[in-house]
Amino acid sequence: MNLRRFIVGLCFLLFVGLGLASAVFFWQTRAEYNRFRQIEADNQRRLAEAEAKLHDQERILERLRTDPAYVETIIRKQLGYAKPGEFIYRFEN
Repeated sequence: MNLRRFIVGLCFLLFVGLGLASAVFFWQTRAEYNRFRQIEADNQRRLAEAEAKLHDQERILERLRTDPAYVETIIRKQLGYAKPGEFIYRFEN
């Protein structure tokens, strides 16, 4: 009877040990899964921002190709060009 109790106790301890090991493994796996989901969400956000920026740049490029008035406005603002006979006044902020 004593040997039987020993074997049952040993099996019980083994079962509890495997259960604890499984719980720890599950906990770590769950934490890693949550971390990867956060990384995926960040990457999705960055992708959406990059796509929006690309769309804006494509729109500007198309306007530069087709709209001479827009090209003139950009040249005047960014390069400081003026038409003959015009004066440009610059004020410090």
